[in-house]
Amino acid sequence: QVQLVESGGGLVQAGGSLRLSCAASSILGIQTMGWYRQPPGKQRELVAAITSGGSTDYADSVKGRFTISRDNAKNMVYLQMNSLKPEDTAVYYCKAECVRVITRVKYESWGQGTQVTVSS
Repeated sequence: QVQLVESGGGLVQAGGSLRLSCAASSILGIQTMGWYRQPPGKQRELVAAITSGGSTDYADSVKGRFTISRDNAKNMVYLQMNSLKPEDTAVYYCKAECVRVITRVKYESWGQGTQVTVSS
C-alpha cells in the first residue's frame, strides 16, 4: 500500500503563499493524486487533483490562486498556494487513487494531514 506524507503547512498572513508537498512511498499503481482540505467544523472537500497524464482540476474557490503539480520521478505532488485568504484555513490532506499492480484492485491512500492557518 502506498504511504503518503505531507509537509509544508504553517501559519501565514492573508495574501501570503505556502507550498505543500506530498511524498509517496512508491509511484507504482498511483493514478490520480489530489489535495483535500477540512476547515474547522466542516466536511472535507476537494481542493485540486492531477491525473497521471497531468490533467488538473480545481475547486472554484481556489482557481487562479492554487496550482497542483506532480513529479513522478521523485514520487512527489505539490500544491502551490498564493494569495491565501483566512477561509483557506484548514487541515490539508494528500490523497492518491491507486491500483494494485497484480490484482488491479483499486484503493485510496491518505496522508496524515498538515495544518494551514491564514491570519487576517
